[in-house]
Amino acid sequence: MAKQIHGAREPLMHITKRQECSFLKAALIRLAAVALALVVCAGVIVALTGLNPVQVYASIIDGAVGSNRRLWVTLRDAVALLLVAVAITPAFKMRFWNVGGEGQVLVGATATAAVMIYLGGALPGWLLLIAMALASVLAGVIWGVIPALFKAGWNTNETLFTLMMNYIATQLVLFCVVFWENPAGSNTVGLIHPDTQAGWMPALFGLKYGWSLVIVVAIAAFMYVYLRYSKQGYEIAYVGQSVNTARYAGISVKKVIIRTMAISGGLCGLAGFLLVSSTSHTISEALAGGRGFTAIVVAWLSKLNTFTMMAVAFLLTFMGKGALQIASQFNLNENASEIITGIILFFVLGCEFFINYKVEFRRRKED
Repeated sequence: MAKQIHGAREPLMHITKRQECSFLKAALIRLAAVALALVVCAGVIVALTGLNPVQVYASIIDGAVGSNRRLWVTLRDAVALLLVAVAITPAFKMRFWNVGGEGQVLVGATATAAVMIYLGGALPGWLLLIAMALASVLAGVIWGVIPALFKAGWNTNETLFTLMMNYIATQLVLFCVVFWENPAGSNTVGLIHPDTQAGWMPALFGLKYGWSLVIVVAIAAFMYVYLRYSKQGYEIAYVGQSVNTARYAGISVKKVIIRTMAISGGLCGLAGFLLVSSTSHTISEALAGGRGFTAIVVAWLSKLNTFTMMAVAFLLTFMGKGALQIASQFNLNENASEIITGIILFFVLGCEFFINYKVEFRRRKED
């Protein structure tokens, strides 16, 4: 006879929060989620296209890492996404919802292009790159501090504020393109200094995007240490947990908000510098490529762990590059790969529930 609770049957299942979940168990749950997602994706591929899912998966792999050039392009775009994700991490840890990474990247890129265009022939190469980097960081800091000042002073909604700043940044880029267009009337800037390559990031040990990889990985490692072991990282976490408790502990909440958003905006601006100096060598309103929003997914999937972000950023970039190969090889719309990516993300996000909670089913008891 089933156990009675206040006159009703005991529920079929109980959901309780886990006290802890070991790293190995969490990793196995995530691997199981990915495996199950691939099985579901295979069914979707067969149902929608009639193609062999193994061939489609092979095509995705080939499109992302099938050659040295493809591998480096994937790494190049992954590190750009990683930097933006790392940049918004301190703000998110503080519970300041900075969705303005896109705009902060764009203003950093615009400042970089301005220095590149106007000082390209006046400064030595190494000094020009330093000036470009400093200008991009400063522009990003300004773009990040503006909403922080309003949040700290008048408790404005940072989500809406930073989102609106994205649109202003986009229009600012379009405004600058009108003055910098090359050739005249093209409505594009074109490559900046294609002959002299002034302001172009040099190769590192023969690797075209080597400097970008080294810089971003170093920043990710530094941010991990900064957030976990520094006094300022402690203050960020404290403010994120409870503003009132932080004030009671003697922490200047306004100072922490402004300082943290200066860091967040500055690093996003630096991402704009890398996109201009190392990747595109030009400026346009599409330069950020949605990284400011995709970085939010990367940060949350990684639970704000900057080392985990490396793998997540690579996975999302990997799937994005694979989409191009699917489109060309099987004459499919690129949305086919986006569907696959969406299913995988759904399962990966869903498995976090089983990492944080456990499900216990009712046991049948005999009389």
